[in-house]
Amino acid sequence: MKKTVRAFAPANISCIFKPHPKRSPRWSGSLGLGFTLSDGVTVYVSNAQKTEVFFNKKQIDMPTVMSVLKRLTKKSVLVSIDTTFLLGSGFGISGASALATAYAVNSLLNLKKTNKMLAVIAHTAEVENKTGLGDVTNQFFGGFLLKIKPSSYFDVVKIKTKEKYVYCRVFSPISTKEVLSNTALLTKIENVAAEALQAIENVLQKKNDIILQDIFAISKTFVVESGLLKNAEVKKTIGEIEKNGGNASMIILGNAVMSTIPFFGATQYEISDKRAQLL
Repeated sequence: MKKTVRAFAPANISCIFKPHPKRSPRWSGSLGLGFTLSDGVTVYVSNAQKTEVFFNKKQIDMPTVMSVLKRLTKKSVLVSIDTTFLLGSGFGISGASALATAYAVNSLLNLKKTNKMLAVIAHTAEVENKTGLGDVTNQFFGGFLLKIKPSSYFDVVKIKTKEKYVYCRVFSPISTKEVLSNTALLTKIENVAAEALQAIENVLQKKNDIILQDIFAISKTFVVESGLLKNAEVKKTIGEIEKNGGNASMIILGNAVMSTIPFFGATQYEISDKRAQLL
């Protein structure tokens, strides 16, 4: 019997998202544009006397991961999540943790579920717990992805981009649950997102590939007009980056900035096609 199984899932950055609510969490999701990074989460799962979840060695209540576990097994397991990213900062860490946990538990207990089945379970858990709408789909495929169909269908368009790196800085977390529970805000986001996605498609019709400059400019318009961009530090930082000749936007959903150029306090990340996988 396997003692410990490891799995990886990449961080995901959303540039634009359009909620696609349905009565069933399985079929709820989002349309949008985003990309995965070479960095993400590594999850270790082992058999245990009692089910517990640890995040960077600290015990944590993680409802999305617990929902995945309840759907997969009645057996007790120990889940240990290692990552350099913070929860609630816009990097899809709840989704990554849920997906990597599903892969690892499936292998540990020899459940014989396909990766797609496991991704659907992780996606549904995210929607139920209001921790995300489309991260798991991107993390399942990996890469720079346009979703013109709801994420719940797991049908994406891969986009080519010349840039390999993005520069990010997190100022403070945002509660995804609060945003996804705000009906008035979601309605506004839906309306503005439709225009943003059309703008992306217009750019793609003119070019074979797309540059971050185009994407971040459209994303910034989206976060401003939707009312998502409220944080003063994020606004100020975006303005400073633009003064220095770069393009930047808010990472969705976090009080965080993504930029085409290095800036004070930023970390460089690699845009990657690496998908969720067993290690």
